[in-house]
Amino acid sequence: MEDRDTQTESSSALAVSSRADGAGNDATAAGESELPRNDMQSETGKLRARSSRGFGYYASFLRDGFAKRGEGEEAEAGQAGALFPFVIISITYLLFTVTDGAVRMIVLLHAYNNGFSAMDVAIMFSFYELAGVVTNLMAGLLGARWGIKTTLLSGLTVQLVAFGMLFGWQDSWSKVDSIVYVTASQMMSGVAKDLTKLGGKTVTKLVTPTGKNSRLFKLVSFITGFKNSLKGAGYFMGAALVSVNYYLSLGVLCGFIAAAYPFAIFGLSNALGRARKENVTFSQLFQNKYNINVLSLSRVFLFGSRDLWFEIPLPFFLRDPASGIGWSRTLTGAFLAIFIIIYGQVQSWTPQLVLRPLRQTPPDKYAAFWWCGSLSVPTAILGGLMLGTSVFGVGANEAGAITSLTVLLYAFCVFFAVNSAIHSYLIVRYADGDKVAMQVGVYYASNALGRLLGTLLSGVLYTYVGSTVVDGFGACLFASSGVSLVSMAVDWFLQEDQKGSTLFGPFNRCMCNAGDEMVGDDLVGDKV
Repeated sequence: MEDRDTQTESSSALAVSSRADGAGNDATAAGESELPRNDMQSETGKLRARSSRGFGYYASFLRDGFAKRGEGEEAEAGQAGALFPFVIISITYLLFTVTDGAVRMIVLLHAYNNGFSAMDVAIMFSFYELAGVVTNLMAGLLGARWGIKTTLLSGLTVQLVAFGMLFGWQDSWSKVDSIVYVTASQMMSGVAKDLTKLGGKTVTKLVTPTGKNSRLFKLVSFITGFKNSLKGAGYFMGAALVSVNYYLSLGVLCGFIAAAYPFAIFGLSNALGRARKENVTFSQLFQNKYNINVLSLSRVFLFGSRDLWFEIPLPFFLRDPASGIGWSRTLTGAFLAIFIIIYGQVQSWTPQLVLRPLRQTPPDKYAAFWWCGSLSVPTAILGGLMLGTSVFGVGANEAGAITSLTVLLYAFCVFFAVNSAIHSYLIVRYADGDKVAMQVGVYYASNALGRLLGTLLSGVLYTYVGSTVVDGFGACLFASSGVSLVSMAVDWFLQEDQKGSTLFGPFNRCMCNAGDEMVGDDLVGDKV
């Protein structure tokens, strides 16, 4: 594969050729500079020369296949050639993601089966999240200096080391020895996940033309949503495999990592994702744009609100035979897997099926503000049912408890997916193109910090609040509602640069006149 400079030059030639043929009547608005006529002819000549080597034809094919959206929208030929690394990174990232979800369930259910408490498991997972904070910072720096390929291969290798450690976990060990050992293993998995995730998140910025926010939103939503769907499949696979044999389950995961290696080794350029200036320093990690800092803080509370009840309290509650639901490991894994799969699918289709019909695409800070507030509703209702009624607990009607739990938690799932899609889009929109790996790394360090705080606090609340698991789970849900509102408040401080954005704009666009219509991704008519 040619290096990134060659791809960029070819992409530039394709863009100029597109303008010369009249295919893009407002390419300048998309961030491209006008060239003198002689330069245009020169660039077109370069394109024809490259076509004889095959790359120009391949880029033209991708342009025709992926960039056409009708006569009203210009063809984005300038970025077509960059879709190849997007596909390669996506495949590697998604294979890894299956193992990330599966190992989570394998460790959790194996620990539950061996008598570990929710607080014990929270400690085991704490270094997984803490490692994510540090790794995201360092991965952003390394990605900016050495490229995405290096961080991707490093993540795959560290994940294999983590699986190797889990093979050594013995049921005969003391509880303290097991917690220390498994915590170290999970720390390695946390490092691996965030090294690998960096490539999957940043490549979307690199393949999207400057100014094409709707295209960027769809790419980010696709890769993030499809990743989460496969993570959900990993949850179910891990729960099913560990029910058969603990060591068999780990062996299958090693196979998935082995399958991902060739794509990363042979399909990527070493230059992909590097900053234009090689002297990127650690201090620059904390010298970000204002909006990136604000969005990162909001992300801490957003993911804290989910992991206050999802990662540990929910599976423990579903497994508890006394005051909880009393499900098997397979059913528990299936419930969590369906949650994650729905979350991923909603995230993937948020631009087309949620925000586009509501005329909120591409989203702005006010869309983030209101959607974040919606998260507090289902958890507050479910928490009230647990602590204030007899729907849950000893002697409760099982069908009513399962129905309430399923409807309200899956409602949270849908709202959370929309929020996550909006946030994932906004961070890559705000990031600088040549520093996207570094800036997205800082953002996802905040993501990991939120999960860490949510996981630890959930272990404390679930274990020590009240006399039953119903009391503990209800406390986790109410805490989640409060943290969601904090995230909503932080979103208010984003500086919006999208034309026509107002506080009630997301609602006004939903109720626009019947004569208004969407052209491409923009609303036109009497109302905005």
